[in-house]
Amino acid sequence: MADSNITKRALAKAFKELLNEKPFNKISINAICDKCDMNRKSFYYHFKDKYDLVNWIFETECLNKLKNSEIKKKAVLYKLCSYFYENKAFYSRIFKIEGQNSFNDYFRELIEIGIRERIIEIMGESEGGIFFTEVFTDAIMSIIRRWILRKNPVEPEKFVDMLEKFVVNCAIYISENNEKGDDRIIF
Repeated sequence: MADSNITKRALAKAFKELLNEKPFNKISINAICDKCDMNRKSFYYHFKDKYDLVNWIFETECLNKLKNSEIKKKAVLYKLCSYFYENKAFYSRIFKIEGQNSFNDYFRELIEIGIRERIIEIMGESEGGIFFTEVFTDAIMSIIRRWILRKNPVEPEKFVDMLEKFVVNCAIYISENNEKGDDRIIF
């Protein structure tokens, strides 16, 4: 296992260095392997493709640390955003990649799992719960992506604080208008 992680880390380091030099679509598996003196078989033994490598980087550098730490739910978003902020050069390139198997798809699935669990706690399993899960997943995904792609994003603490205030204020507004019998909650 230790040798496997050493190889994976070497491939990840080579990939990150290449990503600083050229666009994602111009980086070949051969180039990654050449950069760390490995052969293609080594790469494909550990990863399906470059997208799988990107996901592994995120899992090992961020997710595993979040899973293994004892932090409150509110702090998870802050830790996640802090990680993206600290690795902005890398993720500002990665978030621009669209298409099948992209990090965007992978990250969206992760967000959806967390949001679905929370929505089920609140609403139970229902058609409305599915709808709200999709809406909140798309919203969170879009805002995090947009934030990290900005030239000068606000610091993670301020970003998470603004996001939290927005969600709370929306919930209060919807609740107050619903109590008044206003069917037009948003528009």
